Amino acid sequence: MTETVVAPEHLDVVVVGAGLSGIGAAYRLQTECRGKTYAILEARDTLGGTWDLFRYPGIRSDSDMFTLGYPFKPWRDAKAIADGSSILRYIEKTATEYGIDRHIRYRTKVVSADWSSATARWTLRLEHRDEAGGIEWRTLTCGFLYSCAGYYNYDQPYTPEFPGISSFTGQVVHPQFWPEDLDYTGKRVVVIGSGATAVTLVPAMAEQAELVTMLQRSPTWISAVPGRDKQADKIRELLPPGLAHRVIRAKNILFNIGFYQYCRRRPESARKLLTGLTTRILKDDKAVAEHFTPNYNPWDQRLCAAPDADFFKAMKKGKADVVTDHIDSFVPEGIRLRSGRVLEADVVITATGLQLLAFGGIVPSVDGRQVDLAEQFVWQGTMITGVPNFAVCIGYTNASWTLRADLTSRLICKVLNHMDRKSYAAVVPEPQGELDEHPLLDLASGYIQRSIGDFPRQGDRHPWKVRQNYLLDSVTTLRTDLAKTLTPTPKSAVREPVSAP
Repeated sequence: MTETVVAPEHLDVVVVGAGLSGIGAAYRLQTECRGKTYAILEARDTLGGTWDLFRYPGIRSDSDMFTLGYPFKPWRDAKAIADGSSILRYIEKTATEYGIDRHIRYRTKVVSADWSSATARWTLRLEHRDEAGGIEWRTLTCGFLYSCAGYYNYDQPYTPEFPGISSFTGQVVHPQFWPEDLDYTGKRVVVIGSGATAVTLVPAMAEQAELVTMLQRSPTWISAVPGRDKQADKIRELLPPGLAHRVIRAKNILFNIGFYQYCRRRPESARKLLTGLTTRILKDDKAVAEHFTPNYNPWDQRLCAAPDADFFKAMKKGKADVVTDHIDSFVPEGIRLRSGRVLEADVVITATGLQLLAFGGIVPSVDGRQVDLAEQFVWQGTMITGVPNFAVCIGYTNASWTLRADLTSRLICKVLNHMDRKSYAAVVPEPQGELDEHPLLDLASGYIQRSIGDFPRQGDRHPWKVRQNYLLDSVTTLRTDLAKTLTPTPKSAVREPVSAP
């Protein structure tokens, strides 16, 4: 490994992450903050984020693409619930079409970020990896730092300690690191987990495997949804592409919000609806009661989608089944359950969840002192108290990620333009009065609860409350009076940085 030092440069804005959010953020910067210099720093070798990282069979969106896609780039493919490779191509085309790809710096990881109050600048220490594995340590400064890296740890998934796993004679795979050469044709596969990844893997692997068994500790709400939106198809036949996209997007937003509100306000009715739909497909009351009737209400955790009922159809064909039990230990031939039963397996997939990682692992410092993120509050779901000129992109948990992500990027552009008009060098959100603390992500899912304590908090009132309602946010977010809650630093109060010799 070689190491060199490269002279620093300065940009107006740095975006971290070249996934769905980062590409969308770049588009908004180019169109709403014309003239701002920016770069996207991407630690991996390619763009796409989640949709390039995960390569397991069947990977797909769990939201319709008319709302998960960008509002400025109509989704034109046939399927509303799209596979990962289609989504990746869509992101790539967007980046190329708008020249965003020229601003991406690959294999560049932000190691540290320090804000200087004296110069109103971020200093980023970067680890740049070349194709041969050599490392360059670079220093980059910027006026505004925007993390679009999500909140998952791309390097380390969550895998519990399984007793006896070393004695297992088969192959163990985590979906986050899927081997390209994995052959499961005609083999017995056990998928541990019951979240969206497991629900995706089971029907996809069942096409080639002898039998795929989903092993869950407790049931998850799974709902069959159409893989293709017939109403959207009809609208696209009748209207021009741009208008059709807006109409379909509005239709799906209203439906998704309406269904979410129905689940939250009438949970018993929603339980009966979902179990009734599953019973109608499987025609097995006992199986539905045992394996598909959770002890929590719909949308206490995220609802899993089964496009065209593929998960249930694989069960009806005898290619997949579900076992609800706890693992006692691994044994050479498979997994022994607490009930005493042994699930024989050639391949075990540990779809046990992800690790949360706040803002791509960036822990900001202000004037050399590291900020304790857990002690801070989030303003408008994006900027953080105690950290000037810093924003994060967080999507909805009850709707398509991009709905909030795009609103957030537009809000950041509004903040940047506000700073220019007022000749501000920096702004930082500050609450007026005390705030009651609440977790940033209000879901009971295990992967959320394990790590949410490391994240900033949300408050009990607007603009400190992270709402899960796109209709309300779309009306209010861009009408925010920035002067009320953002404390400015005028340009006259800061000094020009000293140039390197």
